[in-house]
Amino acid sequence: MAEDKKKAVFRLLTSTSETPGNLDISDTARTHEPDNFFRHVTSLSASKIADGLIDPKLVLSWLLTTLGAPAGLLGLLVPIREAGALFPQMFTAGALQRLKRRKWAWAGGALVEGLAAIAMGLAALVLTGAAAGWAILAALAVLALARSVCSVTYKDVLGKTIAKSRRGTATGAAGTVGGGAVLTYGVLLAFAGESRLTLVTGGLVLAGLLWIAAAVVFASLAEEASEPETGSSPVRRLKEDFGLLARDAQLRRFILVRALLTSTALAPPFMVALGTEADAARNMFGGLGLLVVASAGAGLLSSYVWGRLADRSSRKVLILTGLAGALSLFGTLGLNAAGLLTATIGLPAMIFILMIAYQGVRLGRSTHLVDMATAETRAAYTALSNTIIGTVLILGGGFSLVASFAGLTAVIAILGAMSAVAALFALGLKEVQSG
Repeated sequence: MAEDKKKAVFRLLTSTSETPGNLDISDTARTHEPDNFFRHVTSLSASKIADGLIDPKLVLSWLLTTLGAPAGLLGLLVPIREAGALFPQMFTAGALQRLKRRKWAWAGGALVEGLAAIAMGLAALVLTGAAAGWAILAALAVLALARSVCSVTYKDVLGKTIAKSRRGTATGAAGTVGGGAVLTYGVLLAFAGESRLTLVTGGLVLAGLLWIAAAVVFASLAEEASEPETGSSPVRRLKEDFGLLARDAQLRRFILVRALLTSTALAPPFMVALGTEADAARNMFGGLGLLVVASAGAGLLSSYVWGRLADRSSRKVLILTGLAGALSLFGTLGLNAAGLLTATIGLPAMIFILMIAYQGVRLGRSTHLVDMATAETRAAYTALSNTIIGTVLILGGGFSLVASFAGLTAVIAILGAMSAVAALFALGLKEVQSG
């Protein structure tokens, strides 16, 4: 009876029959798909909640400032977290592709992420000043490297265990669950007052435990053994993967669109800084709670919708997210020029729209890449695109220099233009879900 209920919920969430066409998975995988679907949602939900609890752009930046770490360390948080999780993938993909069951790599990476998050919490408890800052950065670097292993293997496992028409739904459902939990956390932060440091420290430890739980659940997936690829050196694999880039025009266009859409990830600190510059006294959401509430609320309301739309057309998702990002960023400039950015619904509304776009970017580009690639090229496409985007994010640190010389409005204008151009280039992507 419980198994029948599980299958009924599975069909309800995915709105599909038992035997849809174009599944892109084996008959054996189809047998285990309902169980695997819920294991994906559970493990990915735990991971997304943990991500929100340690958000480097918000939580760790506030934590380092509160602990008295040098201001220069704050600028290292996002590059270490984002680029550290993406750039190494080109060099680790070869070894990971030799694994018959790659779920173990993801589970191992999640376990290390959990231990690193707990280490951050312990550092916050016993250290202050520069020592706390460097200890947290070191743990974040370990976490980012572990995340790179999870990232390069997740799409491959997802592609083997969940049908083509339901992958976006699985990741979108997890985003909704994660968004709801982190939204609650953001509200608590907004009203925590003097207990905020204790809450943040406890959140880091909780994030660690969630990643460990995610590792256990993910390890229970029913994953068929893959034929391990023959080994090759990182240099040779680098040449081989860039050969894919040279031969595949759609891959080049997809990576270009994804690179331009990094604007949605890079923009929030500059938007908040512009709002603070306009009215330093306004602090509606309790400081730290501002972006946490906006980001989590956007994830809660949009992730499942984006996921369902991505299963139908990830191309349209990428177009819409580019337009939404441009609307938010140029809207921020317009409100600032009109003196309305610090109005009650000014900056929070623009951040909320941007975070909806950001959630769509994450789901759209993930689903598009998985469905665009074949079983043989999926891991290589993932590693190649993530390595290039990691490089772009490192270069994105240069926007701080632009802000110093040309001002925050110039940075936001450039990022808004990037989002708009991304939507334009996304028009040329293929409808990979109909292939």
